[in-house]
Amino acid sequence: MLLLTACVAHAADVTVEIKKFAFEPKEITLTPGSKVVFINRDETPHQIKAGDGSFTSKALDTDDRHEQVFATEGDFSYVCTLHPFMTGIVHVHK
Repeated sequence: MLLLTACVAHAADVTVEIKKFAFEPKEITLTPGSKVVFINRDETPHQIKAGDGSFTSKALDTDDRHEQVFATEGDFSYVCTLHPFMTGIVHVHK
């Protein structure tokens, strides 16, 4: 099984799975206008919040999803508010 630590996408949907108390992949690079779909695969609820406060998900139960469009360039770190050791980052560049 191949695990990716980074993913590059161009104005498309990218899936980040939450499993085993981690975001997979933990780091992704997108172009502006791309959407990230976060899916909780754990049996435990998780809530995602951007470090700059630009987005926050509801508490995600098993198989719940949160979709976030990244319209502007920048680096957007995020954390699970319920488990702050869980972190990730989205890089948005042209």
